[in-house]
Amino acid sequence: MTTVTAAPPTYDDVQVVVPAPGPGAGNWAGAASAVLVDGEFWLTWRVRRPLTDGRGVSVVVARSGDGVVFEPVAEVAREAFGAESFERPVLVPLREGGWRLYLSCATPGSKHWWVDSLTADTVEGLPDGVRRRVHEGDRDTGVKDPVITVGEDGYEMWLCCHPLDEPGHEDRMTTRRLTSADGLEWEDRGEVLAGRDGQWDARGARVSAVLPDGTVLYDGRPDAESNWFETTGVATWDGAALTRSAQPPIASPHSDGAFRYATAVPLPDGRVRYYVEAARPDGAHDLVTCVR
Repeated sequence: MTTVTAAPPTYDDVQVVVPAPGPGAGNWAGAASAVLVDGEFWLTWRVRRPLTDGRGVSVVVARSGDGVVFEPVAEVAREAFGAESFERPVLVPLREGGWRLYLSCATPGSKHWWVDSLTADTVEGLPDGVRRRVHEGDRDTGVKDPVITVGEDGYEMWLCCHPLDEPGHEDRMTTRRLTSADGLEWEDRGEVLAGRDGQWDARGARVSAVLPDGTVLYDGRPDAESNWFETTGVATWDGAALTRSAQPPIASPHSDGAFRYATAVPLPDGRVRYYVEAARPDGAHDLVTCVR
């Protein structure tokens, strides 16, 4: 089995990259993904307001030379996709050239989600890029918050799935692994992570980051009341199965404790820069970064 070597993120010494769009609970900047390409950091995140003010309203893509101060270069509004809300986006530099932005879209008037995409030659061109449905989910499953890695053989997706078979319990989460040659047509390889009865992740488990050394970070929560306030667990992927660490989940020391949607960027010096959605004292969530 691969030995976990990447030190996980913690709230200690974090820097705020994107502040919440307003004060108080429900105002969140986060659900981010990031990549380092030719010395530049590319970051994408969703902007979310409280339920009464529209939920996930847009996705922003930005560029940075130092990984801390970002300049927005593109933005996509949920209205362009007929979505009631946005959740985690993923920005991917394609093996064949160009860029693709994957978007988690909420079906209006339901608990269902699907994954869509935009493809363009440049990041700036993504809002007007070629649109393609990536994963529909189905009548009994909402799909969202993908984690996508690019390898020599193609693309790998870790997809969060929400079962819709029990009304009022659609917040439950599992993670499935998929593979693809082109990043558009995917083959489902099966479930790799789910909740554990009686544990801190009993209500569900959502992979949030996969590092080259086999370190995996995932979001979990113990109950339905903790929805939106997930904390981060650590696991190891050996190419066939995920093994969870016995360490307690990583949380913010503030308000609801949320420390979720961690994304990881391996750095040339062997360290890792993390971006995490973290709770602050007033209940809002900032997008923060740290290096470990």
